[in-house]
Amino acid sequence: MEKQYVFLFDEGRADMKETLGGKGANLAEMTWAGLPVPPGFTISTEACTRYYTEAEQITPDIQAQIDQALQELENRVGKKLGDAQDPLLVSVRSGAVFSMPGMMDTILNLGLNDSTVQGLAELTGNHRFAYDSYRRFIQMFSNVVLDVDHYHFEHILEHVKETHNLTHDPELSAEQWQEVIAKYKELVRKETKADFPQDPKVQLDQAIRAVFKSWNNQRAIIYRRINKIPDHLGTAVNVQMMVFGNMGDDSGTGVAFTRNPSTGERELYGEFLINAQGEDVVAGIRTPQPIAALQNVMPEIFDQFHEIAQRLEKHYKDMQDIEFTVERGKLFMLQTRNAKRTAQAAVKVAVDLVKEGLITKEEAIMRVDPHSLDQLLHRRIDPHAEVNLIAKGLPASPGAASGQVVFDADLADKLANDGKKVILVRPETTPEDIHGMVASQGIVTSRGGMTSHAAVVARGMGKACICGCESLRIDLRTKQFTVDNLLIKEGDWISIDGGTGRVLLGEVQLIDPLLSLEFKQLLDWADEIRKIDVRANADNPEDSIKAREFGAQGIGLCRTEHMFMAVDRVPIVQEMILAETLEERQAALDKLLPMQQGDFEGILKAMEGLPVTIRLLDPPLHEFLPNLEELLVEITKLRMQADADPELLREKESLLRKVRTLHEFNPMLGHRGCRLGMTFPEIYEMQVIAIFRATANLKRLGIDAQPEVMIPLVGHVNELKAMRELVIQKANAVMGETGMHFNYMIGTMIEIPRAALTADEIATEADFFSFGTNDLTQTTFGFSRDDAEGKFLHQYVNDKILPDNPFAVLDQTGVGKLIETAEKLGRNVKPDLKLGICGEHGGEKSSIEFCYKAGLNYVSCSPFRVPIARLAAAQATIKNPR
Repeated sequence: MEKQYVFLFDEGRADMKETLGGKGANLAEMTWAGLPVPPGFTISTEACTRYYTEAEQITPDIQAQIDQALQELENRVGKKLGDAQDPLLVSVRSGAVFSMPGMMDTILNLGLNDSTVQGLAELTGNHRFAYDSYRRFIQMFSNVVLDVDHYHFEHILEHVKETHNLTHDPELSAEQWQEVIAKYKELVRKETKADFPQDPKVQLDQAIRAVFKSWNNQRAIIYRRINKIPDHLGTAVNVQMMVFGNMGDDSGTGVAFTRNPSTGERELYGEFLINAQGEDVVAGIRTPQPIAALQNVMPEIFDQFHEIAQRLEKHYKDMQDIEFTVERGKLFMLQTRNAKRTAQAAVKVAVDLVKEGLITKEEAIMRVDPHSLDQLLHRRIDPHAEVNLIAKGLPASPGAASGQVVFDADLADKLANDGKKVILVRPETTPEDIHGMVASQGIVTSRGGMTSHAAVVARGMGKACICGCESLRIDLRTKQFTVDNLLIKEGDWISIDGGTGRVLLGEVQLIDPLLSLEFKQLLDWADEIRKIDVRANADNPEDSIKAREFGAQGIGLCRTEHMFMAVDRVPIVQEMILAETLEERQAALDKLLPMQQGDFEGILKAMEGLPVTIRLLDPPLHEFLPNLEELLVEITKLRMQADADPELLREKESLLRKVRTLHEFNPMLGHRGCRLGMTFPEIYEMQVIAIFRATANLKRLGIDAQPEVMIPLVGHVNELKAMRELVIQKANAVMGETGMHFNYMIGTMIEIPRAALTADEIATEADFFSFGTNDLTQTTFGFSRDDAEGKFLHQYVNDKILPDNPFAVLDQTGVGKLIETAEKLGRNVKPDLKLGICGEHGGEKSSIEFCYKAGLNYVSCSPFRVPIARLAAAQATIKNPR
């Protein structure tokens, strides 16, 4: 039996979306439901994919089916394409499987030519309408099919209106439209070296090909890439009998939503135009009226439309986006589809539909994209604000901010304390910049990627951040940056949108987040359903409190190095690093111990009754010392000064020697993590004592503290064995010293492949594994994170070498295989081994689903991503029932 590629509307149904595209399936479904839909047929998505495999040719078998469907359409409506007396006119529209509004092409009024336009004029008794329709067709067909720029036609139309002293299109007479048509045809002849096609069959053939081709136009390709729509799906083509909204004052056209797409309120929302065609509403050439005003102009039509809109919403069980036309007092439905909406509206509509009995809680949860919740959790730029884009970088941390540019963390801190709003702009940030980052409204770096220091810290704080903004030429010496020919000095105002990576000139109006009752309700349902816990990455009591407010079930990663970065602590940390003897180092550690203890008490108290995983010091020590190059410049300047302080010079030279001693060629794989604890056990001893004294103090106050000590960067079981003994020894010492008994756990981060591959050995010494997927991705791929994101990863994703940036979306086939291996090996030895993930992937929906399927107990992410993770975890549970 011959494969069917072309379907009349009454041959399809809603469940044929893969074949008919979203628009075709919905037209078929409305036809079946008995709604007033102009008849037509759909050429399937499979015909489009064959068009591309057959070197952009419509094959004879598909052409025969198109001809047969056209003939059937002509028989049903009693009109023929090209008939000079009573012509059939059609629209030709794209319709992909996934809605791609405005991305592909549409042609209206196809079938008009120099003779059929006269037949249409006589038939309707409205010459002005007929010639207006013909000029619209020439303009759209020439733009979409013949590639003649839209602007040229608008220029001709404006010129004719000026010549006749007219302002609006409906004021033109039939004769004036004929004048426009003659000039349009002359333009086509000039631009294409051929006459405008007069044969309607040729017009239809060329239009179908043009819609197929529009699947691969630049805007469609970019839209698919952004929305992760596969390239192989193709688009369907819908050929539908035209109905006309521009036949007089008893005609009109409009677009309406069954609910408000911005707020989700249950009200008809949209607009219409009297005596107009569909593109007039969208193009903005005329100002439409709100849909509610239709009740005054055409009350019976409004009532009928309102009733149909409610039927469609109940039928599809979702908010609908509807296109309609009124032709001489008769309503026609041209399209319905599930409506695009803001995150705020998505949440409200989903919850309301449950309350109205149309969908289940599970369906409501699946209706909301977890990542869209970012819009609700952070300040954002007012969509009505005028903006001046000056640069674009990586959207490293969502939210929006405005402030004065500063290039120095100390100045950022000082100005913020004076009540000023600042944006910290740096080539990159280091641990020493932490106080400036805390003080700033937002952060911009010209280097680094989505998991660089700036990105990770900003996400943890919930601050807007843009990284890898390479078009910024930052000059720290003169305190200014240039982008193209624009110069921005310290103190100038800029605004940033961390969700899109946009850097904007000047101060921009921002909107504060407001969490609705529906938002809270949806997340409560998510918590009832999900079967994987959600923790937060937090390094201080403030973030811990915020995480708990957002529903975190513990801390999955507390990075102790961030506690060393406070301005008052850096000198003591440097004193510890520069110590020449164990006694000197211990003296510095003794100063740090009460500070660390205070930090841990604050975090453990904030998370009372919930587990807190505390990672012992991880980064290489040189990160706490001044930059080598900056230090060299400073020393050179001192040497050149005749009155330089010799003591200061000796101090700086001594510091330089230590910096050089600690310098590493590849610090990410160097002297860091548990290797520090092995060579300088006194550092880890101090941290462990601080953790357990904090635990004992809280227990004495009746506060349930649940510390989990995590040893970083373990690659061999003997490393963990030695560190475990150290932790147990200090825990026993603190219990003896305080007289308080407490529970604790000891585990490790799995962040290098050898740890995953020998997880059965490592599990003998571990109570839990936490997968540090940021570093595990680096060590699995052999990528340096910042270099890869700055130099080639973007191209890899664009060229489809990689499906996604593996630092943003977990590489399930590579890194994921190591996680699955470690899970299997570890639990073979210790069935109740607790497993979690604490890399940035813990807040990304597809990565969360992988973790759920892999049997992990929890995911952990930055506080502001906890609601996202809660929803994504519920979706993973629903999609993968156990």
